[in-house]
Amino acid sequence: MITILLVDDHAYIRKGIQSLLESTPDIVVTATAANGVEGVAKALSHQPDVVIIDISMPFMNGIEATKQIREGCPHTHVLALSIFPDKEFVQSALQAGAQGYLLKDQIGDELIEAIYSLHSGRRFFSRKIAGMIHPYVEEDNESWVG
Repeated sequence: MITILLVDDHAYIRKGIQSLLESTPDIVVTATAANGVEGVAKALSHQPDVVIIDISMPFMNGIEATKQIREGCPHTHVLALSIFPDKEFVQSALQAGAQGYLLKDQIGDELIEAIYSLHSGRRFFSRKIAGMIHPYVEEDNESWVG
């Protein structure tokens, strides 16, 4: 069973992603959070396998929350989720410790694939992002491109 913490400031996004994930038999959403501060606290208390975190949130953004989650939960994998396809956001997420980056408009089967990839120790980036960041990640495309 892969445990998930879902952090996003939009309730409808959290509910939609949670519904999608709950339809997958070996994935369980153990907690949700509406901002980065709450996300860090829940990550520390739940120690999930994977955190799916929005980059842009109030109180503490997803970049800073990712740093704190990775420091406090070194075995937890982080998937950044964003509407921003900007190289600067992707680089910031990677530098903070995220192992993947997925655009919100590509949620679906790609999200499930990203969770499995991160849980097995591989990186995951949507194709649009992977082409943009190729120089910044390892050369083995099969290990990091969705």
